[in-house]
Amino acid sequence: MQQNTAEKIEEGVDQVSDAITESGVWEQIVKFLEFKLIDFSYVADGNTHEIVLKVKYVLLVVLVLMVTTTILRWTKNVVTKKMPLDDKAKFTTVFSFARWLIYIIVVLVVFDSIGINVTGIFAASAALLIGIGLALQTLFQDIISGIFILVDQTVHVGDIIEIEGKVGRVEEIKLRTTRAVTIDNKVLVIPNHLYLENMLYNWTQNGTTTRESVSVGVAYGSDVQLVKKLLLQAASSNPSVLISPEPSVVFMDFGDSSLNFKVVFTINDSFKAQFPKSDIRFEIDRLFRENNISIPFPQRDIHIIKNPQ
Repeated sequence: MQQNTAEKIEEGVDQVSDAITESGVWEQIVKFLEFKLIDFSYVADGNTHEIVLKVKYVLLVVLVLMVTTTILRWTKNVVTKKMPLDDKAKFTTVFSFARWLIYIIVVLVVFDSIGINVTGIFAASAALLIGIGLALQTLFQDIISGIFILVDQTVHVGDIIEIEGKVGRVEEIKLRTTRAVTIDNKVLVIPNHLYLENMLYNWTQNGTTTRESVSVGVAYGSDVQLVKKLLLQAASSNPSVLISPEPSVVFMDFGDSSLNFKVVFTINDSFKAQFPKSDIRFEIDRLFRENNISIPFPQRDIHIIKNPQ
């Protein structure tokens, strides 16, 4: 009884399969899947290569990309689930770049699996790829530099940096560029590859406080102890200068026309350092005038030699 039932089910399945195979709809589906979107051949190194791209191959690539996207999204969620917000944002930026590389690798592997000569594709478009590579060379440098910045954490949002003589507070770090705002409230867009090619000064990586200085020269014969006292007074009286560590004075050198001093002090907002430094210079000039200490200008002796007649 059970054997007869199994034979009937098998016979029914065979009939349905034959009906589907003989059906015009199935033939149209198969014909559509076998339709050639690209079909051309070329000769390279004396050998003829043929490139054929059918509809079923395109659908297979789309299916593989959908599966890859699902796996990547799941991996990202698992990795970033317990990350802090700052680290999560950095990982997302790096992951978005790595994702495209994975897509390219997957597509090439699928093409090679279905019989498409990947090497032939690169050979046929070698000139185009070289042109694109040269045109995008700087773009790739920026992207790689952006990854380095995010990974080694050389620069953070809020840091005050100096590069190529320009100073700005970092507002946003992207994969290709870094956006900073200068003291004049101008937006400074820095290509990331400049970090690899130039020396970068990070003013605030060790903290928000920085050591600043103001240099001044006084005339020979001036009371150097009085000069030191007045310089300390000018720096200490400024509200932007921190009490600890205390300001100090350095006797720099005996110059050609002056005795050179430098007063060193600490402030809490280095981004606006030019304003307290300007105020200290005003105060130094006032104190020097009150105490009859002159700031000399460069002097040169000119000897005139007359030719005998």
